[in-house]
Amino acid sequence: MTHHAEEAKRALRAELRERRRAMTASERAAATAGLTRHLTRLASDTRARSLSAYLSLQDEPDTRPFLAWAHGNGVRVLLPVSRDDGLLDWARYDGGDEETDVAGMPTPSGELLGPIAINDVDLILVPAACVDRSGMRMGWGLGYFDKTLGSMERRPPVYAVLFDSEVVDSVPRERHDQPVDGAVTPSGITRFPR
Repeated sequence: MTHHAEEAKRALRAELRERRRAMTASERAAATAGLTRHLTRLASDTRARSLSAYLSLQDEPDTRPFLAWAHGNGVRVLLPVSRDDGLLDWARYDGGDEETDVAGMPTPSGELLGPIAINDVDLILVPAACVDRSGMRMGWGLGYFDKTLGSMERRPPVYAVLFDSEVVDSVPRERHDQPVDGAVTPSGITRFPR
């Protein structure tokens, strides 16, 4: 089963990556506007004083306008910094310079807070390749977020950030995969039954 799930995930990830790359500039701009609106609403609805999010890569839904909004509105934002041991450090988002971590992900250049810094946030936003309607999340295969979410004692609400077509009927799953509480897409906020 696990081998089958791995194969299925690999094929699905390739397909989703292609679809993201094929988006036009105007589709992307419209998606960013919708996504920013809904992320802002989610942060406001949950009254998050602090949250963890991430700096999106080029083909991902763009998180930067939302991060700028959060920062400007006094919300403390923590962003992940990958470590060699598979854990995540966290650094505060200050709207400033970006660097690249060991996994090649964009990160803030501020001081590193250890892995437990995430335990203090009110809301967690994670990237995803797709999620299904039961809340199972399929990531991009590095496993950082599954590990982080799996090790938290008290998890605040966790939302995956993706494009509308990436909320699907079912995703191939493996034992370590961590479910999410909802999804934020350009067209809205979806909460999954727990």
